[in-house]
Amino acid sequence: MTQTTSVVLEKYQVRKNKKQKSAFINYVSEIASENGFDVNVEKGAFGVRNIVVGDPEKAKVVFGAHYDTCAVLPFPNFLAPKNIFVYILYILLLCIPYSALLLVTKNLAFDGMIALEMPFDTIILIYKLIPVFATVVLLWLALFGVANKHTVNDNTSGVTLLLDIITSCPPSSRGDIALVFFDLEEAGLFGSMAFASKHKKVMKNKLLVKFDCVSDGENILFAVRRGAVKYMPVIRQAFESDGTVLVEVADKGIFYPSDQMNFPCGVGVGAFKKTKKLGILYIDRIHTKKDTVYRHENIDFLKNGSLKLIDIL
Repeated sequence: MTQTTSVVLEKYQVRKNKKQKSAFINYVSEIASENGFDVNVEKGAFGVRNIVVGDPEKAKVVFGAHYDTCAVLPFPNFLAPKNIFVYILYILLLCIPYSALLLVTKNLAFDGMIALEMPFDTIILIYKLIPVFATVVLLWLALFGVANKHTVNDNTSGVTLLLDIITSCPPSSRGDIALVFFDLEEAGLFGSMAFASKHKKVMKNKLLVKFDCVSDGENILFAVRRGAVKYMPVIRQAFESDGTVLVEVADKGIFYPSDQMNFPCGVGVGAFKKTKKLGILYIDRIHTKKDTVYRHENIDFLKNGSLKLIDIL
């Protein structure tokens, strides 16, 4: 484990409120400056503060990761990017306990309003509005609720990887890369939207590799957007499996909702487990207190591959 990883896991694993984010921004700025990189904090809508290390205009490749922290949830944010049916099925299964709880709440509220002898029209109106109110509350808790204190995979793994790239990058290659720590990914990809808008012209044809949840699972998937297909050969060359992980570079039949979606040449990178029988790639445990797995082999592999990619480009 590198020194920067130890510090982030110990001191900066929660990055949700303004104070926590500011402390992390200061730490990244300190590490980047010590290693010869310029640092800028680019602001955007909804309070976005993206940490930009290096010069995106001159870089051959841009590496990214989101640094904001999600709210803790009673159920994991399950992802199966190559099996949209499985992902939809999981969402539908979550709707069952939610619907049951909602029905009980509505009936209890109805009985309570009857007991209070409220006007019938008012009772009906409130009864109809309960699902709307419950959904708004649920969304609010998911976006702005109590911060998850365990964010090892989502996305402390991504930010520690970027820091490892910064500290390992040779002086001769510093001008060839830029690294962006995106804000407000969990709230709706707002940080990457702001960066994509500000650098729209230069990012039209430039490769962006976004590391998202890369420490829990032995299967590394590179989800390639249409504009980045031309980069697939060099990605395969740079990230050729060394036996510690299994690598797949794919551009079809993938739904991976993360920041790379805002860039024409975006590539999303994640670490996945695989089911034994059907071979389904999936991520679990994120957004819960069980997000504690940090597979060092993944981080080292992706760091070395990123440095190799710089040389190839």
